[in-house]
Amino acid sequence: MKLRIEGNSLRLRVTQKEVAQLRHGGCVESFVELAPAGPLFYRLESSLDVTAVTASFDGHVVRVAVPAAAMTEWAESDQIGIEGRPQTGVQVLIEKDFQCLHRRREQDADAYPHPLRS
Repeated sequence: MKLRIEGNSLRLRVTQKEVAQLRHGGCVESFVELAPAGPLFYRLESSLDVTAVTASFDGHVVRVAVPAAAMTEWAESDQIGIEGRPQTGVQVLIEKDFQCLHRRREQDADAYPHPLRS
């Protein structure tokens, strides 16, 4: 999973394997090491407890939760992303990760085939 933070928005890009985990009610988590303070974890989860995309931060973990039904619908479709636009707080975009068009990278092996690649 890739995390991009820009202004007041979060963008998470997930691979095919990660989407499959999320589809079955799971979660995906990663981190960046911020020495000496320790790691900053970021987590994307499918949840029965939320009715809209939510984002929270407890000082150590950025958590993004998506309603389970919306996650399943997204995972089983050609839809590229899920967007959360709360009236207050951070805006969230969750996208299926596509392979690079210009060069092949090892980490692209589990990415979705790019729709512009012929």
